[in-house]
Amino acid sequence: MASPLKPSGPLSSGNIATSESALSLTPRSQDSYQTPPLTELQRLLWTHKPSTGHVNEVWPNLYVGDLYTARDKAHLRRMGITHIVNAAAGRFHIDTGAKFYRDLPVDYYGIEADDDPNFDLSIYFYQAARYIRAALNSPRGRVLVHCAMGISRSATLVLAFLMICENKTLVDAIQAVCKHRGVCPNSGFLKQLQELDMRLAREKGRGADPLRL
Repeated sequence: MASPLKPSGPLSSGNIATSESALSLTPRSQDSYQTPPLTELQRLLWTHKPSTGHVNEVWPNLYVGDLYTARDKAHLRRMGITHIVNAAAGRFHIDTGAKFYRDLPVDYYGIEADDDPNFDLSIYFYQAARYIRAALNSPRGRVLVHCAMGISRSATLVLAFLMICENKTLVDAIQAVCKHRGVCPNSGFLKQLQELDMRLAREKGRGADPLRL
């Protein structure tokens, strides 16, 4: 089983580039693509919103779920989950942690994030993407990314992963996830994803070398 990649704390402006350089980015094909305004992104989320259960596979071997799934160890075992990303970690949120899963063969990664538009979740985008990519590349890797309801914090991290590691635009990522699960990142998280989308586009525009894991 792959060793967990532990969070190294919030990224400062001085080490964001280091985290970005550890990930792969290939040129995007939509040369005319522009990041849509917030209202259009919200409309896209609301109009492509399938029914949502406790957990859904939104990308091969990558699942988004809620606290009920995260606490149902028997179900996690049946699903074959090998890695868990808790986007609502901490004693005042979903306080599971590595000890909670000690009787399961899983790696645990926790992020103490608030579902608040003013919370800066973007400082974890590259760390979480790196962890998810490594987990999916591990033998029989299956990853659950969850928060309380599985629609905002966890969905934001998965969208960022698809943009960073799977060469998706923000629109592409939303469409890919919403085929399988209704998600709705709060307005602050959507703005942070917009900024990531524009940053990745600028990297392409500058002809930057591909970033690799």
